[in-house]
Order: sequence, then C-alpha cells, then structure tokens
Amino acid sequence: MKVMVIVKASPSSEACVMPSTELLTAMGQFNEELVKAGIMVDGAGLKPSSAGVRVRFSGSSRTVIDGPFAETGELIAGYWIWKVQSLQEAIDWVKKCPNPMMEESDIEIRPFFEPEDFGEAFTPELREKEAGILAKTLGLHAPTFETGPALGISGLNRSYTMETRIHIPQQWERFIARCGEIHAKSGNFYGVSWNNQPDCSFDYLTGVETASTANIPPDFTILKIASRRYCVFVHEGHISVLPQTIETIWTKWVPESGLKIANAPWFERYTPGFNSQTGMNGMEIWIPLED
Repeated sequence: MKVMVIVKASPSSEACVMPSTELLTAMGQFNEELVKAGIMVDGAGLKPSSAGVRVRFSGSSRTVIDGPFAETGELIAGYWIWKVQSLQEAIDWVKKCPNPMMEESDIEIRPFFEPEDFGEAFTPELREKEAGILAKTLGLHAPTFETGPALGISGLNRSYTMETRIHIPQQWERFIARCGEIHAKSGNFYGVSWNNQPDCSFDYLTGVETASTANIPPDFTILKIASRRYCVFVHEGHISVLPQTIETIWTKWVPESGLKIANAPWFERYTPGFNSQTGMNGMEIWIPLED
C-alpha cells in the first residue's frame, strides 16, 4: 500500500524558523534508512503558509487568497510518500522519526486510494486511461492497449542474469548473421524475455515469427506465445537508450499503473520501420496484461 506521511505545521515552522544542523543531520539519516528499506517514494519540506496561496471555489467563481493562514494545526509543513506493506509498518517507521519541530508536533499517516477501493465504477477502460496518463508523467509515450495474436517465434535463446544482460546486443549480432536460415512470416523481429525466475534471471529469445516449425535449425528455440491483451509502448529514441525506457516501464510504471501484469513473456518488437543504420524508429515494447 502507498501512504502519505504528513508533517503538521507548528508555530516555529510557520515562523520560518529553520532547523538546526543536528536536526538536518538526523532527518538525513532517517531518510537514508527509508531509502535503504525500499519504502521511500518521495518527500520534501514545505515553506510556511505565508509563502503560499489558496484558491477558493464558489460556483463558477475562483478567488485567490494569500497566506499566511491562521489554522496552524491544520497546515502541512512537509510530507513523505512511502510504499509499505501495511499501515502498521508506516506507524513503526514514523515512531523512529526525529521530532521535526522545536516544540511538540504531529505526523499524520493517510493511505492512498487503491484501484480496488473504487469497485466496479473504476472500469477497465478508466484503469487503462489512468495508466496512460501515468506513462506520460514518467516521460513515456502514451501506450495503446491491444489484443496481440498468437505468435510462434523462432531464433537464438540465451539465459541471463541482471548482471550479464549487458551481453544481449552480442546475441542480436549472432542472430542477425543467421536469420536467413529460417523463413520469416513477417518483417518483424522480436526480442522476447521469458522464463523469469525468482532470482531475476531470465531467458531472452532473439527471433522472427515463423509459420511452420519445419526446417528450423536444431540449435534454434521455438517459443509459442498465446494471444492476449497487451499494453504497447512506442520507443522513439535511439536504440541505445531503449534499456532506459524498459527500466522506467518496469520499475516505475508497472508498480504504479494499477494494472495487473500477466506472468507471461513480454517482448520488444522491431517493425520494418526500424532503421538498423541509424538505430531509430519502429521499436515497441509489449507488456502482457492479465485477462
């Protein structure tokens, strides 16, 4: 679950009394612990309300009200966003936090809404639309959602770890040198990640779609991929930064998208628009979704 941890304002924070070196050091150490624990998503301190404004809504009118605001106990002086297993875990971490104020202070914990909280009102179409908006905020192109056909991919397969995956380009070179040994059904090339293991090792198949398994070289792997729904991202940068796009999708977009990712092969697809000389255009990443 994701929670916002809210540091409530105090008379000293509203007076813009800056924290001491000792407090800054202690808070820095606390933030380091949060990062090491893998729960911190974001966090920052806020200037006092005298530096802010409020916009009041009344019917069709909008009124801008300058700070400061009187209700000190209801104001916010800072926040964190944490990814935790439970509300109790968040409480345990807050108890370890140094007092962020010179006087008595409060820190409030508020869970974010999860997609399941909205029930049937949050339709699959709305989920996909929200996931598309999230992609754009992360610097990705808005994805499309498509039902991909069943595929039969034949080519060279190798096993990798997160450390050895840097050698995947060499596998592509070996396959391109031999792809003429099989008859491709289309002009698309595929890089398929599959057989994922708990230790993050995986198999990677460089191949093409084939209509028949006949006359496939004996050292080639034939992988059947069932028809299913995918989220499809277009990569418009150079091929050298494709790994960065993939990293953003898997480490940032997938955990926050609210979509259920299928435990199935995912793949890069290089269409006939891909220019191998310039390393540009025609690159897609297909992420499998649960039915």
